[in-house]
Amino acid sequence: MKTIVYNGMLVTMNENMDMYPAGYVAMEGTKVTETGSMEQLRQRYGDVFSTEEGGEAGIVWEDACGGIIMPGMVNTHCHMSMVPFRGLGDDCKDRLRVFLLPMEEKAMDRELAVLAARYGICELLLAGITTVMDMYYYAGDIAGVMDTAGIRGIAGETVMDQATCDAKTPLEAMDKGLEAMEKYRDNPRVSVCLSPHGTTTCSREYLEQIYRKDREYHVPFTLHTAEMDYEMFYLKETYGLGAVEYLDRIGVLGESTLAAHAIQVSPGEIEVLKKRGASVAHCIGSNTKAAKGVAPVKRMLEAGVPVGLGSDGPASGNTLDLFTQMRFCANFHKNELRDRSAFPARDIVAMATRWGATALGLHHVTGSLEAGKEADLVVVETDSANMFPVYDPYAALVYSAQAANVKTVYVAGRCLVKDKKLTEMDLGQVRGALAEKMRRTAFRDQGLVKF
Repeated sequence: MKTIVYNGMLVTMNENMDMYPAGYVAMEGTKVTETGSMEQLRQRYGDVFSTEEGGEAGIVWEDACGGIIMPGMVNTHCHMSMVPFRGLGDDCKDRLRVFLLPMEEKAMDRELAVLAARYGICELLLAGITTVMDMYYYAGDIAGVMDTAGIRGIAGETVMDQATCDAKTPLEAMDKGLEAMEKYRDNPRVSVCLSPHGTTTCSREYLEQIYRKDREYHVPFTLHTAEMDYEMFYLKETYGLGAVEYLDRIGVLGESTLAAHAIQVSPGEIEVLKKRGASVAHCIGSNTKAAKGVAPVKRMLEAGVPVGLGSDGPASGNTLDLFTQMRFCANFHKNELRDRSAFPARDIVAMATRWGATALGLHHVTGSLEAGKEADLVVVETDSANMFPVYDPYAALVYSAQAANVKTVYVAGRCLVKDKKLTEMDLGQVRGALAEKMRRTAFRDQGLVKF
């Protein structure tokens, strides 16, 4: 069955940055088969697309109604299962130790992680995100949720030197992760990786072991890097190195390495990232909310380091959508650089799509709309009050659009959002199941459940 989405402003985000003020995308099976202008569509099919019954048999016509047709967005760093912690102690200086870690220890289990991940996936899809790099616990179970829900994703099994909610030791976490990695090794949309928590929360021995295993399975090696003040102090005092320098010194910085945050990196370390072919997940929303600073992304991009956008977890950045991140990225970096012309909108859209896919090693699969790639496609409507007029679709996506403007979402040719509603999941039921589970946990005991 062929589906053709037409009559929209098409931003392909391909290498040539081809854009059609009035264009179409054809999909068949899981792949994009054609892109082009409405004039080319008429030459190929005539005017039959204007009626539901017209045209070649076996073609589904979907009118974008003048909206923006774009690739599905790529969230390069997320903790979906932390949805229950959203809004806890948002203005507390030490919220990690005061709120998050204690509640995680008391409340998080497999059932809560799965239900929260399912809710997180709903939020991602409704915001036009078709690919997510998630990092939490119970990775095998989370991968199962991704697979059933239809999203494209990588589920990272967090490994720490200390006991976690799903493993008493690092080796136990690694064994669970490896089992899941093998199970999803040949899945076309979903994979699993081992994810060390950070440069100082996972020993050198385990960092090296995990890096080897992730490379063996051709999945990203991702960890929190150069994010925390205490992390930087420890590495400098112990080794006389920055976080990126440390990763390079121990041999775990390479083309599969995705450094999450990378806020406190020196110009020299940016050159090291480039030299090793490593990538960065930029989480501007959570970083600035936590007053951790603004990563030197302009220098990274100028050096040729692939940078994608990440929402971080809902406990850190409150939202999982990338429209928020795109706007924050523009505003904070322009302000830091005192340059309104810095970070043009189309580059920021690229960070949310093609460059994000590159950071995850999925550039050959997704991130742009072009023949042969997976049919991960989003239509952003332009009928709402905030979306008129549209002079430049890139600028509209960065400065005007919101998650609520996402009308249609396809992943691998499968329509998962239509007319702003999930097609295969009931958000009310998903939310109700999560709320009911939270009422059976420490969230109720601590007097936090008010729903």
